[in-house]
Amino acid sequence: MISFRLVLAAITLSLTGSLLSNQAQGQGLNPNDEYIILSGGPALLKWEGYRREEHRHDKWWGNFVRTARIRIQKLQEASKNTVNITWLVYRRGYEGRATEDGEPLISHIESVRDKFGVNLVWYDTGQDVINYLNSGKNRNVTKISGFEYFGHSNKYCFLLDYSNHSLGTSRTYLHQRDLRKINRNVFARKAYCKSWGCHSGESFCSEFRKATGKKMIGAVGKTDYSDTWKQILPFVSPGGRWTN
Repeated sequence: MISFRLVLAAITLSLTGSLLSNQAQGQGLNPNDEYIILSGGPALLKWEGYRREEHRHDKWWGNFVRTARIRIQKLQEASKNTVNITWLVYRRGYEGRATEDGEPLISHIESVRDKFGVNLVWYDTGQDVINYLNSGKNRNVTKISGFEYFGHSNKYCFLLDYSNHSLGTSRTYLHQRDLRKINRNVFARKAYCKSWGCHSGESFCSEFRKATGKKMIGAVGKTDYSDTWKQILPFVSPGGRWTN
């Protein structure tokens, strides 16, 4: 016999999921606003080769590009191509990985821009990201209706160039202590924000809300990008959960 608590939990989860789905799908977005998707860079294989096989990151270069592409397509379909998307990408990471892989990764990224007609902006530092949020457009006129991150992270930082300069470290990052530099007036009233990186829900997201006044969904635990090739967005690894 199914307990009342289980039934209530299922109903609550369904209603919560429906609400988040409506927000996540970009329904009711103002086409005059801007939806920002941020992609970090991939790890370099020369550093990841020092790890045991099961602990290596980014065996494929495109984890944070393919997932951004999937998200862009979903938003455009849901909004009937009225959403105004800007895609911020850490160029240096893909230049370094292109040398390793022997592929024109910058051209591959630009082909996504061309296919979906989004505004592609290359960045070099975490401060570049903050600067774009604050003044990439006239924020008195163009508010930010969504902000999502695909990349490496820990509980305190977006690790924009993780394992790019040395194994398991970042020189380029967006730390939670820097979030206070974001002008909280740049966001639309119902802005949807989410980090698809590991552990963001353990500290970063709560600090984001303190700094900006906007909830950010993030993972408690690790996120898994292994099914990206199936057109599936990252999911939380067993034992973890999404939180805001």
